[in-house]
Amino acid sequence: METITSDQNRIYKTCGKLGLKKYRDRMGLYLVEGEKLVGEACASGCAVTVIAREDYHKQTDFPGVDTVFMKGKLFSKIAQTETSQGIIAIVRKPEMDEGLFLERISGGKGNVIVLDGLQDPGNIGTIIRTADAAGYSGALMLKGTGDVFSPKVVRSAMGSLFRVPVFITDTPEEAEALLLRGGKKIIGTSLDAEKYYCEEDLTENIALVIGNEGNGMSEDFKSRTRLNIKIPMSGEVDSLNAAVAAGILMYQSAGKVK
Repeated sequence: METITSDQNRIYKTCGKLGLKKYRDRMGLYLVEGEKLVGEACASGCAVTVIAREDYHKQTDFPGVDTVFMKGKLFSKIAQTETSQGIIAIVRKPEMDEGLFLERISGGKGNVIVLDGLQDPGNIGTIIRTADAAGYSGALMLKGTGDVFSPKVVRSAMGSLFRVPVFITDTPEEAEALLLRGGKKIIGTSLDAEKYYCEEDLTENIALVIGNEGNGMSEDFKSRTRLNIKIPMSGEVDSLNAAVAAGILMYQSAGKVK
């Protein structure tokens, strides 16, 4: 099996480029790191190449996927974590268009999470992972939201990007049109809302909008919601972390309002 020993190697150079969004967009590829994520990427059929550190002794044989080893000093330069497990995969981004996204969100309860300008990669990844766990069928990102395929988002999502379809729209107007075509009721989140989330049925066919960490939903999107809801809070607390709030609201879909 090939061992990469030069920084002029094509695979090494590709891994270096994929640390930047412009190359991830241009090449349609991104990186995942760690035994669990690499295994899931290979099982899902989207892994292109597996790169293992030269001293890695666990599973490296994945059907249909090329595997190479890499000298430790080179591997440490492409590793995305300080204590790497010693295995990385180059992964193909999923192909997604409006038609396929609509098809994917039409099954089951059909709920969709909508991210309107979120920036923190930990929040974005955690929300996608929670959406997966709560049975949401898709995630819609508005332009201006952080890159869903950045290393920190990928790690936070913990494999859910292989299961939750993600689609990006340029404007709230386009997002609204797409969601209405899919028969979704657009539910916003706002501190100024009159209704608490527990007073509404969020079980089926909703599009739940989570706004920017500091500013909330954009005014343009707020004007397009059918309903705005809030989470009750006591004491001096006036807001929650975006991922925490999203988790509370998404799990309301587990059962109908009594």
